[in-house]
Amino acid sequence: MKNSLDDGRLAERSVAASPVLVTGATGRIGRAVVDQLTEAGVPVRALVRRSESAATLPAGVDVVTGDLTVPESLDAALIGVSTVFLVWTAPPPTAAAVIDRLAAEAQRVVYLSAPHRTPHPFFQQPNPMAALHAEIERLIAATGLESTIIRPGMFASNALFWWAASIRDDGLVRWPYGAAETAPVDDRDVAAVIARTLYEDGHAGGDYVLTGPESLSQAEQVAIISAVLGRPVTFEEVSPDDFRRQAPEALHSAANMLLAAWQATMGQPAYVTSAVSDQLGRPARTFRQWVTDHATAFSAPPQPAS
Repeated sequence: MKNSLDDGRLAERSVAASPVLVTGATGRIGRAVVDQLTEAGVPVRALVRRSESAATLPAGVDVVTGDLTVPESLDAALIGVSTVFLVWTAPPPTAAAVIDRLAAEAQRVVYLSAPHRTPHPFFQQPNPMAALHAEIERLIAATGLESTIIRPGMFASNALFWWAASIRDDGLVRWPYGAAETAPVDDRDVAAVIARTLYEDGHAGGDYVLTGPESLSQAEQVAIISAVLGRPVTFEEVSPDDFRRQAPEALHSAANMLLAAWQATMGQPAYVTSAVSDQLGRPARTFRQWVTDHATAFSAPPQPAS
C-alpha cells in the first residue's frame, strides 16, 4: 500500500537519529502526526499524561509520561531530543517554564497555533485562546529556538462533533449563521504538513496558515453531507441566543467565541490559502472527500470499545 506521505512529490528530507518529541500525542492532531512520522521511519517519543495511553500508540513509539502543568515532569522526555512538536493543552501559568525547558534541550520546535494574525474577520475576534497562542509564540521567539508555526483554520472534523449526532438521530441540523463561510481543512492534511516540518530541513521560520481548498457556507457543508449520505439532511437556522441556550454551561465561552467569528464573516468568502498544496505537492483534500471518508460516523451510532 502506498504510504500517505508519498502522495505527490516527496521532498528531500533530513531525518535525525534523535527522536521527535510529540506532545498531545493521543489527541486529534498529535495522534495523526505520530502515525505520519512512524510511517516515514522517523523515531518518535510520545508525551502522554497517563501511561495507559501507550496502548493506543503504534508499536515502536517511545512513550514517556509527563504533564505540561508540571514542567519538571518533561525532563525525561526531552533527553536526547532535538525537535519538539508542541500542542498546548494546559492552562497558561506554566507556559514560560515549559518553553524554557524545551529551549534548554531541543534546537527546534513546531508549534500548533491558530490563524490569529490572519487579516480576515473570522480570525480577528478577541478570545482567550488567541491570546494564549500569541503569548506562547512570543515565549518561543524569545528563547532563540528555531521554530515553525502551524496555523490551521476550521477543522473539517468539527462537523463530527457538532452535527453527527443530530444527523444520525433525525437528519436535522439546527445551527446559527448558516450563510457564514469557512474553508474546512482535513485533519489528515494538517498532520501531514506538520510531519514534513518535523522531518524535513528548510522549515525554520516557517509560518503556515492551513485551510481547505474552498469556501463553503455552513449550510452548504450540511448539504454536502446529505449528498454523500444519499439521504435528506435539513439545515434549520437558529438564533444566536437559542444556540447559546442549547450549549452546555461549560461551553458558553467557546459558543460565544464561535458566534462572534461567524457573525464577523457574514457576507464574505472564507480565507483560503494554498499552504497545504505548497507543502505536500498535491491538492488539499476537499470537504466532500473528508465527508466521504467519514460517512459511517454520520450514518450509524459509534460502537463501544471492545
